[in-house]
Amino acid sequence: MPRTTACHILKGQGFVFMGPRNHRASTTSSPTDAILESISDGVFTVDHEWRVTSFNRAAEDITGVSRSEAIGRRCSDVFHSSMCDSACPLRRTLKSGKPIIGQSGYIIDAEGNRIPISVSTAVLRSGDGRVVGGAETFRDLSEVERLRRELTDKLSVGGLSSRSPLMQRIFEVLPAVSESSSTVLILGETGTGKEVVARTIHSLSPRSSGPFVAVNCGALPDTLLESELFGYKKGAFTGATRDKPGRFARARGGTLFLDEIAEVSPALQVRLLRVLQEHTYEPLGATAPEKADVRIIAATNRDLAEQMRAGRFREDLYYRVDVVHIELPPLRRRTEDIPLLTDQVVKRLNRIQHKSVEGITPEALSLLMAHDWPGNIRELENAIERAFILCNAGSLGIEHFPTELTARCFLTACGTDEGTVCDILRADAVRAALERTAFNRSAAARELGIHKTTLYRRIKKLGIPLPSTDGRARSRPSRLALPDVLRDR
Repeated sequence: MPRTTACHILKGQGFVFMGPRNHRASTTSSPTDAILESISDGVFTVDHEWRVTSFNRAAEDITGVSRSEAIGRRCSDVFHSSMCDSACPLRRTLKSGKPIIGQSGYIIDAEGNRIPISVSTAVLRSGDGRVVGGAETFRDLSEVERLRRELTDKLSVGGLSSRSPLMQRIFEVLPAVSESSSTVLILGETGTGKEVVARTIHSLSPRSSGPFVAVNCGALPDTLLESELFGYKKGAFTGATRDKPGRFARARGGTLFLDEIAEVSPALQVRLLRVLQEHTYEPLGATAPEKADVRIIAATNRDLAEQMRAGRFREDLYYRVDVVHIELPPLRRRTEDIPLLTDQVVKRLNRIQHKSVEGITPEALSLLMAHDWPGNIRELENAIERAFILCNAGSLGIEHFPTELTARCFLTACGTDEGTVCDILRADAVRAALERTAFNRSAAARELGIHKTTLYRRIKKLGIPLPSTDGRARSRPSRLALPDVLRDR
């Protein structure tokens, strides 16, 4: 086949490609050949019969197939790709005449390794404009994929994901806590994910092959809770016609999660204390104790130390439960996690409900990040699910969220522009920070991550009324991250 001197700009790659050549490797060289041999992206061309007509050095390195082996063979015999059948980008380009830029996929190299790649394609034309084949470039994304996994590993532990420094500190200690057999006390407001943390500890522990059994101590009356925890023997009371194992028995070899432990009555607290001390328990009606081969994780949304000082929780049980202490921050102190959590919830709902919602609009995300979330992650998930149900296509918008989120910002009014939205959200954020710090301007500025003079200027611009006194006596709160839309432009 005679050499064709076609020239085509491969969009997205930024170089001029000359080709194709004949089926044999050429013995001559040109400046274009030198460029193609020096770049790190693999480049190959095919003719109308899908036979490879050129194959550069990077293509050899990435695929593990030599140029002499590749040229003259059909490209599907050279590339064992996830895109070769119905999703071949080069086939679509030759059919439509339009280039494809950056399609993701993978190939299997000569040694059987799966290599993630990014593919771009273009039509190859001769000097007189005839289509003589196609050109494809592909980039090895193995290093990018490794870095992505590394970053994901840092952001995730078990079933938990977070970008918040507060949560990252918890992530650092979770592996060590999981390896131990000590009792763990998890504190946090309702909806912060205490059971998720408990399940993560269990999944990372030596007991992960055993059961994880959860019981809500506040959902059952005292007498029923006792039988649920310890079980009973046949004949222990009227109606006990057979033995019933309790949660301690069902969790044998695994983990027992006692949620809302602060709701347990003083009488039952005594029995729990004995289990933690002696590692044994007696089912109702039993004549001999049974071994409690379980790891205890307790949780509450109350201040258990305050409950102890008030005499509502036994001091000796408190110190038995509070061996390892984990306190989960509320969502309003980790607002940088809202985009991550929103993305996870949307992906999960897409998978469950077989929809293709694309995500959330920037305006709606700013609205979520300006809310205080008294119900924390549980409230956020419920709001997103409600919006997901109302969104038939595209992205979740402000109009899909409940009125308790949108009404206070007046965002349902027609014609609200971006500047007005930003001012409303800024005013809400400033007002909330001032209220949380008893109008201590310095503390509020630190919480908002801005200078005090910027806060004064913003207060004046937004017309926020201030009391005559400044609450400087209040303790300094932790600094919160804000969405970009709330910061100075």
